[in-house]
Amino acid sequence: MKNLYLILALIIAAVTLQAQPQGYYNGTEGLTGNALKTALHNIIKNDDHASYSGLWSAYYQTDKRPGTNYVWDIYSDVPNGTPPYQFVLGTDQCGSYSGEGDCYNREHLWAQSWTNNDSDEKTDLHHVYPTDGYVNNRRGNYAFGEVSNASWFSQNGGKLGGNTVSGYNGTVFEPIDEYKGDIARALMYVSVRYYQEDGSWSTSDMTNKSVIKDWAMTMLLRWHEEDPVSVKEINRNNAVYNIQNNRNPFVDDPEFAARIWDPHWGINENEYTVSVSVWPNPATSTVNIAGENLEAVYMYNAVGQLVMMLNIQDEEQSSIDVSSLNSGIYFMNVVSQNGGSILKKVVVQ
Repeated sequence: MKNLYLILALIIAAVTLQAQPQGYYNGTEGLTGNALKTALHNIIKNDDHASYSGLWSAYYQTDKRPGTNYVWDIYSDVPNGTPPYQFVLGTDQCGSYSGEGDCYNREHLWAQSWTNNDSDEKTDLHHVYPTDGYVNNRRGNYAFGEVSNASWFSQNGGKLGGNTVSGYNGTVFEPIDEYKGDIARALMYVSVRYYQEDGSWSTSDMTNKSVIKDWAMTMLLRWHEEDPVSVKEINRNNAVYNIQNNRNPFVDDPEFAARIWDPHWGINENEYTVSVSVWPNPATSTVNIAGENLEAVYMYNAVGQLVMMLNIQDEEQSSIDVSSLNSGIYFMNVVSQNGGSILKKVVVQ
């Protein structure tokens, strides 16, 4: 199941490549842990934020429901259902509020108090979302977590209560499942964007300066996997890039998260590693695959359709004819005879 989630996430994220400058993530190949964290930080740190008041205007580009003038509010949205209320962009800005549905304001997923109101983090669109003002207030600066016995529910199912995730048992806010991955990737972004620029930041139940505490990171990696990147996130990432001139790496390439924070990176669920070489890449007519104890290759297009399957059992090197495929991005799931597998991205020209 873990590989399935990763395949889906990578396929969806492939759509974003058209919006990325060519070579945006050059220099990250093969890196893991703090080395990768540093490389990504250096890529995304040269941003150009809107002013705090300018966030209101930015939301017309980043958080507008397609075909409407409504705010896409993750604290009130009901995916595949009818939200209990909706906010009109501009018209329903907070202001004062006394309950849900009164107005929307600017929610800092990485709470301002965790950074001592750092001026750059305060205006960073990658984690400052428009949300219901009352729900934002109820969440306050509580950590995100998971709740079994809630003391309060939002109208779309968000919960406030004691945390059930091992490592912290204080009060937390749990968003609905459909936006847990969005929040996880936004928090990962902040941790990398402000890495080693956090001297004045403080400590919270979830964070130590720009470092996410172990209990929380374990949970966020799970949220990231269980709620893969959505088209909404892709579009938002592209819109923020057009305003702020930097991107969220964890939306563009979900694999970055495991490469930095997952101590089991490189080991699949069956604890077998797979070593594979794929060349040339990009390819025009033929892709070569080499490795030991390989069994099969499954090739998917950018919308997740299986376009080719090749049995390569007992062959150390095989070739796939890709001349009939349309130009674009494809994903190979290379499976070994001992049950391991590895994903490889291939560009066909």
